[in-house]
Amino acid sequence: MTRRLRRFTSTLGSVAVLATLAGCGADDSSDGGGKGGALTVWLTIDARESWPDLVAGTNKRFAELHPGTEVKVQYQQWPSKNQKIDAALAGREVPDVVEMGNSETTNYIINGAFSPLEKKDFDHSEDWLPALADACQHNGKNYCVPYYAGAKVGIYRTDILKKVGVTSPPRTYPELLSVLDKVKAEYGAEDKNFSTFHMPGRYPHAAMAWVKDAGGEMAVQEDGRWKGALSLPASRAGLTTWKKLIDDYYVGDRSKDNGDEPGVVGQGKVAMFYGNTWEANAAADPRSGGNPALRGKFDTFAFPGPSGELLPPFLGGSLLAVPVKSGKQELARDWIKLFTDHGSQQQLIKAQTLPNNTVQLREVPADGINGPSARAAERGWVTPLAPGWTAVEKSNILPSMLQDIATGKKTVAQATEDADREIDKLINEN
Repeated sequence: MTRRLRRFTSTLGSVAVLATLAGCGADDSSDGGGKGGALTVWLTIDARESWPDLVAGTNKRFAELHPGTEVKVQYQQWPSKNQKIDAALAGREVPDVVEMGNSETTNYIINGAFSPLEKKDFDHSEDWLPALADACQHNGKNYCVPYYAGAKVGIYRTDILKKVGVTSPPRTYPELLSVLDKVKAEYGAEDKNFSTFHMPGRYPHAAMAWVKDAGGEMAVQEDGRWKGALSLPASRAGLTTWKKLIDDYYVGDRSKDNGDEPGVVGQGKVAMFYGNTWEANAAADPRSGGNPALRGKFDTFAFPGPSGELLPPFLGGSLLAVPVKSGKQELARDWIKLFTDHGSQQQLIKAQTLPNNTVQLREVPADGINGPSARAAERGWVTPLAPGWTAVEKSNILPSMLQDIATGKKTVAQATEDADREIDKLINEN
């Protein structure tokens, strides 16, 4: 089954649920301090589908260190995971280890849901990817451990580029535009439904890469308060460049998001798009809506930015945390140590997944499908780690702003000013 590196959106439950956790210690009813019994680990289905051997091997190693303690791994679906975590944390029966997306942790940490974890106890902690490590920090303490990452890249049809005389992907933004112009001249003239570059309007994780590349931000913190930053000159410049790319090369519904991207690309009328590495295979996989006839015709490349550097990608990733109410704190930490150590990260690399640290990014095969993603990962970013960013995402402020820009309903200046005003109402509330 194709592993889908999903969009990380928080479905955080009520503040009242998490507020009950502040100041709570481990549940005294749980196994007398955490020796023996069972250790409950909640992972998402990515682990079951793509690296079950890593899970089994970790449990075997853990059993050798802690005879008599059974590890019970329960796999969760991303859409319902946080709702289940909220319900568990409000009760007495809590998992001992939970997996979180790196854009999901802030409110849990602020509200005291997770126990502090000493960074020095974990492999490569000084080299953790910043977009993962930063999501674990609060008031000088560390509350989770990076697990794995995924960075967006350019994905292109090798046969289409070859037909227009391009034998290797572009390395600079001017080269990118030149390639797209050649493809548009060859294919766009024949088919008005052909998109040289697929870029739907409601796609914040893509559009914000152009903002970041221009030196802009979604939000900034000043004097302990957060505020929207999309109307700053650099942010507007990035969005203006993004809009021009759409105007010049995208043919399609600008009010859509990227949820059906593999299926759209699989129709054969797209030469290039910006997405997750797995989509290169999914576009040819019927289980994802792709077209098997296109199998072997996609490749990836590190996407160049207008700045002259690689386009900074949204770095989706997973983190592991220990709920403060777990009665097996030490055992949980030991399991996480094993599951994220150097050897475990090597297994993730073999499973075509990015490791949690910059040192082992160099072990990712440069000529493999994840080679470009590894190059881009060090410039990766995550959504603002502000207490109210969950509310901002739930309000669809960014997708609505981007749709207004992409469709021409509003100018970049109007849309960003309106978006900042809405962000300011929510971003400091937890």
